Amino acid sequence: MNGLRADLQIVADWITPRARVLDLGCGDGTLLRHLQDNQSVTGYGLEIDAEKIVHCIRNGVNVIQTDLDQGLSDFDVGSFDYVVMTQTLQAVRRPDLLLDEILRVGRMGIVTFPNFAFWRLRYYLTVLGRMPMSGALSYTWYETPNIHLCSIKDFEELCLQKGIRILEREVLSHDLRRPVIAGVLPNLLAEIAIYRFCRS
Repeated sequence: MNGLRADLQIVADWITPRARVLDLGCGDGTLLRHLQDNQSVTGYGLEIDAEKIVHCIRNGVNVIQTDLDQGLSDFDVGSFDYVVMTQTLQAVRRPDLLLDEILRVGRMGIVTFPNFAFWRLRYYLTVLGRMPMSGALSYTWYETPNIHLCSIKDFEELCLQKGIRILEREVLSHDLRRPVIAGVLPNLLAEIAIYRFCRS
């Protein structure tokens, strides 16, 4: 497989060679396949969509069909070095409980999500009076899989409440670039947030 999306490349760069990785909502297995080929990782993807599972199998990725809202009870404490969840946190029923599960089965967690406090989304609500859409949130309100949208500040406050230590944060625009100014006011200027974290 050639080249990863910029957000997935950041995630891959945070994962050490030969690590054990669990990818929640792994899609077609692109990230895990890249990690297997380039960093000799082992692990599994969890995915609910049958069509995406077929792609995982074609990509040579170990995948288990499961609903993340049911938790990760099939896995023991500390089964993985990293538990990764890209662009899925906002689509689960209880993201707070899933963060607990991530850090139960993994030493470290990595999540990415669209930042709902991005200035363009604020404009949609304030000026247009409509549910926001952007490059990172491209669904209309009636077809979106997103049920718990949050901002960078929301996520960091949740981590603080749960005793989760944020080790690294990256922010991107919807076209997956690293806007310099977004580092100054990330909650206002970043569309996508990427975090690496562990228990305090």
